[in-house]
Amino acid sequence: MAKSQSKSSSVADPDILYAKQQTIHPREVRGVFARWRVVGALALLGLYYVMPWIPWKDRQAILFDLPHRKFYIFDLVFWPQDFFYLSLLLLIAAISLFFFTTLAGRLWCGYACPQTVWTETFLWIERIIEGDRPQQLRLDRKPWNDPGKLLKKLLKHLIWLAFAGFTGFVFMGYFVPVKELANDLWSFSSGSWETFWVFFYGFATYLNAGMLREQVCIYMCPYARFQSAMFDKDTLIISYDSRRGEPRSPRSRGVDPHTQGLGDCINCTLCVQVCPTGIDIRQGLQEQCIACAACVDVCDEVMDKIGSPKGLIRYTTENAISGNPTRILRPRVVAYIVILLAATAGFVYALGHRVPLALDIIRDRSVLFRELDDGRVENVYTLKVMNMDEKAHRYAVSVSGLEGLFLQGMERPIELSSGEVLAQPVTVRVDPAQLQARSTRIRFTVSETENPHLHVTEEARFLGPFAKR
Repeated sequence: MAKSQSKSSSVADPDILYAKQQTIHPREVRGVFARWRVVGALALLGLYYVMPWIPWKDRQAILFDLPHRKFYIFDLVFWPQDFFYLSLLLLIAAISLFFFTTLAGRLWCGYACPQTVWTETFLWIERIIEGDRPQQLRLDRKPWNDPGKLLKKLLKHLIWLAFAGFTGFVFMGYFVPVKELANDLWSFSSGSWETFWVFFYGFATYLNAGMLREQVCIYMCPYARFQSAMFDKDTLIISYDSRRGEPRSPRSRGVDPHTQGLGDCINCTLCVQVCPTGIDIRQGLQEQCIACAACVDVCDEVMDKIGSPKGLIRYTTENAISGNPTRILRPRVVAYIVILLAATAGFVYALGHRVPLALDIIRDRSVLFRELDDGRVENVYTLKVMNMDEKAHRYAVSVSGLEGLFLQGMERPIELSSGEVLAQPVTVRVDPAQLQARSTRIRFTVSETENPHLHVTEEARFLGPFAKR
């Protein structure tokens, strides 16, 4: 490896303790995987920056309104009581990460991780101002009293700060109506908490994507530490074919390396120069590798130039490198597929059958039951009814589960506005002759008076003095 590359890769060398962090300037690369990274970054950044500005009816399409505890996603309105759906969504995301990692390595890190996407954007800005890697290295070697260096560095950081500030503003626009937030910030009348989070998230973006870069992946991200638990010999990873590439040696174009006992690798170190974490993939799979495939693109380009077959560095598996067959469908992958399909089907079903109405039942625990003068047994409950729709509704409350149940406290329909919660004590009475056990299940049903399909049912326990003999 070249001397300059040894310095840039020292951040990943565990034998060097307390070494000064060397700035990594990845060389720009073009190729199939580079184009996919650009497409992915543009799609993800486009979604992030555009979604808060899309109008939807009388609001924006996506808005997490924390003060009013409403979470809008197009026509869907979620409440804190809908935490179940978030849990399912997080489960699907976790299983998807495990599945794709087991199947094809760190695709998330290389193409979709926010740290990777924003770092690539900051590197793109840096290249526009300072040039590609050789120019950046020459600029870094110049003294700080050089006017050209000061101007370029200052301009770069100002653009970084402006872009990071806009990123923080858009982030806050998911929680405060973005147009309202823009007017408030422009007139310096926004609340302290909105201003704090705009600057906090903006500064975090500037720090992580502009200053720390690969250090977040190498030292701070826990994913690299436990990814080995999801890898096996059939996992698709980026690998250097040492049997084909060794021994390394520079040579002229058209020279057959095999006649000289050499491998295909010409030791150009370009695979190290394009690596955003500064590692040498020729040393084997390392936890610092984020699977961006920049080394694959640049090595294929070099192989084309010297007239050798592509694929010296490629996506492959450990079994394929060793000459063994690769199995795609294996027990672990099948298990992930089954769990992922089940969780996704459950989420879609639950979302499709979601009712914008919530009912909680709280028993009066101070008295288990009362025996009335007319011989009936009475239980006391508190019903909490919440209208989670965007418009007001009238609801009727009923109880079932035992013959002759009598509900007192909600005999007439109730009207609730959007988001309103009604906590109403009710009593349920029944002839003890109907009781077959000391504890009997009963059901409370709340239904919309004009649309019986809009209803919710919850179970409760009715306690009595004794079981019927």
